[in-house]
Amino acid sequence: MTMTEIKVKDDDRYYEGCGHEGPIRCIFLCEFHPTAGPKITCQVPTDYVSKEIFDAVSVYIIPKLQLQRSILTVNALGYKITGFPVRIDNPKYARNAYYFNLCFVCDAWARTVQYEPVVKKLSEYLMTMEQETGFLSSENQSSEKLRLPLMLNQILMDLNLHGKSTVIEGTTTMHLKVVKMAPDPPSVADHHVPIFTIDQNLFREQHWDLTTQQVLPYIDGFNHVAKIAAEADVENNLVKSCVQNLVYYGAVSLIPIFQYSNVYSATPHLRNLAANSKLQEDCLLYVSGSDSCLPSLQDVFLFYCSMTYGTTLRDLCLRFNPRSLQIDERRLVQFGLLHKLIRRIHKYPVFIESNGNSDPPSPILRCFNGASSYDEICCSFGLSAQELDELVECDPTVTVIWK
Repeated sequence: MTMTEIKVKDDDRYYEGCGHEGPIRCIFLCEFHPTAGPKITCQVPTDYVSKEIFDAVSVYIIPKLQLQRSILTVNALGYKITGFPVRIDNPKYARNAYYFNLCFVCDAWARTVQYEPVVKKLSEYLMTMEQETGFLSSENQSSEKLRLPLMLNQILMDLNLHGKSTVIEGTTTMHLKVVKMAPDPPSVADHHVPIFTIDQNLFREQHWDLTTQQVLPYIDGFNHVAKIAAEADVENNLVKSCVQNLVYYGAVSLIPIFQYSNVYSATPHLRNLAANSKLQEDCLLYVSGSDSCLPSLQDVFLFYCSMTYGTTLRDLCLRFNPRSLQIDERRLVQFGLLHKLIRRIHKYPVFIESNGNSDPPSPILRCFNGASSYDEICCSFGLSAQELDELVECDPTVTVIWK
């Protein structure tokens, strides 16, 4: 297979914004020469970024004064270049200033936000060395500047292989580490239910702020955000912020409210339970609630497979009597939602125009727009699902969509 064919396959698989993290392809140092203008003075590997490519984007690599000391990322001509341009003012330099930029080069599709703190720290390290010893600007080819390619090559290999690097230059030691940046967490609503995804016994509350510590005891996988706020006596928006922060750090996930009137449906991921022995073991331990008497995998799998449209959890419990099978149906639903083995089928009431009157007569009917689920409406108006059902069934201008 030729390199052209490999690149075509990569282009088909990856694209800008796809979220994949690619390796660092190149590290280069560029400077502003007083007569020649911007130019690359050190690059590893050599000639990865051609002079033509650099000249086309150099105005963004060595930018105007207003953009100095800022992280800049340029995505053009098949390269994504991240740098931290620096200007050092000193009369010893031509034009009374020295400009440089230490840049990481990645594929155009790659996610590079995790490299930004490393680029900034390395640039500031080089700035300090330049101010102390002229490490970058020295014209003496036998000087310290000759060690720069070796340093950048070590950093490139270490960061790609291990995600961290230690640079020792004279009596100075610098530690670089690539910290994975999680995507922004979803917004948290009143009807969302937070559930721990890590061992709660190992969760150290003292690592969190006081408000989060006050909220943590009420996170049990069944209390929704509005209920947690009421029981913890914490303002609703503060609870949402705490839960969103816990989601960001992977401590909790969000699942729908548990009710026996809920309808669930098995997903294609259920096949993983039949093929993955580790998932099977985790599932049986979780749904039993104890290590002493585990249910059979066949019973658990059959229960999941029976979840479908039109069948409530109450119907399934009457059919299978899960407690006699050593199955805790509440934990069974939790495990299925966390591992995407099942999904909740939500009910969305819709107000239908009647008698030419398009304005709903009451605030609650204004929420019957097909976008607000039963859970959301019940939390907003303090209703139970049964009360909302009765309201919907008694109103001929309202219909329900399941999805």
